[in-house]
Amino acid sequence: MAFVDEMKIEASAGRGGDGVVRWRQEKFIPKGGPAGGDAGRGGNFYIQAVRDVHILSRYKAKKSFSAERGEDGGKKSFHGANGEDFYLELPVGSTITNLETDESWQLTEEGQKFMILKGGYGGFGNEHFKSSTNTTPKESRMGVEGEKGNFKIELELFADVGFIGLPNAGKTSLLNSLTNAGARVGDYAFTTLDPNLGNFYGYIIADIPGIIEGASEGKGLGVKFLRHIKRTKMFAHLVSFENPNMLKSYKEIRRELEKYDKNLNLEEEGLSKKDEIIILTKTDVMEDQKIIDKKIKDFKKINKNVFIISLFDDKMVKKFSDELIKILKKVK
Repeated sequence: MAFVDEMKIEASAGRGGDGVVRWRQEKFIPKGGPAGGDAGRGGNFYIQAVRDVHILSRYKAKKSFSAERGEDGGKKSFHGANGEDFYLELPVGSTITNLETDESWQLTEEGQKFMILKGGYGGFGNEHFKSSTNTTPKESRMGVEGEKGNFKIELELFADVGFIGLPNAGKTSLLNSLTNAGARVGDYAFTTLDPNLGNFYGYIIADIPGIIEGASEGKGLGVKFLRHIKRTKMFAHLVSFENPNMLKSYKEIRRELEKYDKNLNLEEEGLSKKDEIIILTKTDVMEDQKIIDKKIKDFKKINKNVFIISLFDDKMVKKFSDELIKILKKVK
């Protein structure tokens, strides 16, 4: 299923039902009075946050949604039922904007909901208009249309830790190893075209598609995926030992984060200011321990939280897993 992180929809609350003109028709009451019932209101339109990052994909074939119409009034003063409310489920991290009014709502917590369109009022039946001076009203009132609108939905992923780094740094492989996410892995750049999520002891890890030089200006997979890490609490920056210049690669990604912040005037609280750990991956390709030790020393000049990992070493993965849990418990 293709990942969808933005779309436009048409939405409408339910129309109110119509009131009716009816009369009491009982055997021994030849001049029965009005008995037309009022109608039910139309259903309201809600959005509700769920923990399903792929749920927008289900809506690709259907871009129009509506709440139920209110039931018409009936004879014998029967009141029509209210239309059923409609709940559009959206992923946590979604922002939905009314394109006509610019009003927007952000879904930041699972279960959070907002009414974005109000259902129309139901009409009145002729019994509603009965009075001492009008004992046989022939008047009824039609239901009112529910509110309508065109909306844009944009998703920004929420995660406790986001794996970032150049393409083919081992992000997806590590995600699969830590969470059994089962994401696709390949030995070539841009295997990950969409973000992958995994559950790590109750924490959410996001594998963000590889960032390249110029991403902040739209190169490669561009700003689309830089946007997804905006709400990530911390980063795990992966740098592969396969890379001939590991420090240069690391600094390249950091520059892209800083440029992105500068473009959006986020220098004080942007991507480049988030907590970060560094993971040196694919140590199995490096046989010289002295080189590994030197790289660790070089990176520790930048960040004290430096880890090495080989997915072929279960003990190394377990040790890193334990350390990551400790770090995540401290991150706010």
